[in-house]
Formats: sequence, C-alpha cells, structure tokens
Amino acid sequence: QPLHRETPDAATGHLPVLCRATVAGWLSRADGAYVDCTFGRGGHSRALLAELSADARLVGIDRDPQALAEGAQLHASDARFSMLDGNFADCLPTLSPASWSGVLFDLGVSSPQLDQAERGFSFGKDGPLDMRMDPRSGVSAADWLAQASETDIADALYHYGEERAARRIARVIVARRAQAPLTRTVELAELVASQLPRQGRTHPATRTFQALRIVVNDELGALERGLESAVELLEAGGRLAVISFHSLEDRIVKQFIARHAREVVDRRAPFAPPAPTRLREIARIKPGADEVAANPRARSAILRVAERTGVPA
Repeated sequence: QPLHRETPDAATGHLPVLCRATVAGWLSRADGAYVDCTFGRGGHSRALLAELSADARLVGIDRDPQALAEGAQLHASDARFSMLDGNFADCLPTLSPASWSGVLFDLGVSSPQLDQAERGFSFGKDGPLDMRMDPRSGVSAADWLAQASETDIADALYHYGEERAARRIARVIVARRAQAPLTRTVELAELVASQLPRQGRTHPATRTFQALRIVVNDELGALERGLESAVELLEAGGRLAVISFHSLEDRIVKQFIARHAREVVDRRAPFAPPAPTRLREIARIKPGADEVAANPRARSAILRVAERTGVPA
C-alpha cells in the first residue's frame, strides 16, 4: 500500500499517481543522480527533490511543450534539476552509463493532457483529433486514420486497444473517411459508439482512443527501448521505478524485469555457472482506496520497482 495518503503537488495542483510510494521506491540514496523519463507537470520530480541532498541532481525528460515550460521553471528555482527535450527512448542513450541512482517512467497520458481539448486525447471533449505527445512533430491521429489501410487500423485497434470489435470499427472508419475526413475527437467517439453497446461506465471509444494514442506516439516501442537503456544507466543498487496504466504496458515491464532478474544458463555449456541477474524485483504497488476515491484515473495504475544488482553491464 502507499506509504501515506496522496496529496496534490503544491506548485501545480496536479495529483501525481502513487507519488509517495513512487518516491520511496525510486530513491536509493539522497546524494544520488536521478532521471524522470516522463516529467509531465513535475509532481514526482518535485517530491523527489524534497528528499534529496544539496549535491544531488535530477534530470527530467519530456517532449510535451507545456511540460518543457514547467521544467524550465523548476530549473530556474532549483539548480539540482535540468531538463531534456525529447522522447526518453532517444534521450536516455545520451546519458552516462552506470552512474545513475534511479530512473522513473510514469507511462501514458497525463491528466493535464486529457483535460485539454485541443490536444485531442479525450473522447469526452471535442477537439482536433491529434493525440501527439509532441505536437511539433510526427503524424496526428487524424492523418494516420486518413492514410492507414483498413487492415492496419483493425490490427492497431486489436493489438494496442485489445478491442474485440476492431474489424467492425475499422470498416466504418474507412467508410466514413470516404465521405469526409475524420478530424474531431467527438466525431470519432460517436462513430465508434454507434457500433458498440455501452458497458457500465466505460465509454465504447475508450479502447480505440488508447490504441490510436499508442500508435501515434510509438509508446510501446519507446518503452521497450527505454527500459533497456535504463538498465545500462543504473549504478549498483540503483532503482528502476515504472508506473503503468494498462495491461500492455505492465506486461512489457513485468516481463522485462523478470527477464533481467532470472539467471540464464548457457545450454551450450550446461556445467558452467549461470549468468548472474542484473535486476532484483523489490515492489509491486497499486493505489489504495483513498487515492482512487480522490483521483479515479489512478484506479488502473501499477507501480513496479526493481533494483540494479552489482553485476557489470
């Protein structure tokens, strides 16, 4: 369970998910060097800085312009913090290996991004069908839907949204775009809802929007590359902390940690000692009832923490 009841960040009013538990897992030593791969509005970073000594340092990474502006303000007020502009999968390999005390990934889309209609992440707010974490580059969801084949759309909805009606939804999207392009979030949400019955409080377009966001931002590919880089960065005793919000992300994280925590036997030399492990899993934490009541978006969160062993990379 989380160590204490979660409270909003004093600087932004944003409620970071599993904040206290994350800082407790991420923190390996007060004078260390840390990386926040998904800075967002800086809630986890600010909470960590409150626990660090004067000679510690923290690097934040993000590609969202508003997150970068928030990071610049934090840097101006705290010299221990610096900010990198870009995808963490690209930024992590530029950092010095085996010299970092902790690396954090807080995956998915942030609450401020969901709440801004112009970002196009939410089916509950009418806005341009964009969904890019970095609106300065890449292909928007509208552009991807305009050019992808029916098969590619169906495959994306099935694999990244775990949507059973993927083929039916892909078919109506292609039929609809033949009449006029899909450019608004509500347009797409209503189109999907016309094909699926509503089940409970979950909107029928939830899985479709999740799948498109993952495709547009290459989220799972970036996560796999980022995790591999993170292990190379960690010093002995350093911590890897990952917060995921859906089963696809969590499965990748769970399997990654398990793979690096397992001794590997070389079948070509069965009597040789197995290769030593590189990670040791130390925690799996879900939000408590109080946090979910205060922040319903936390209900699906899972925090996994692993520690780097003393084995050289």
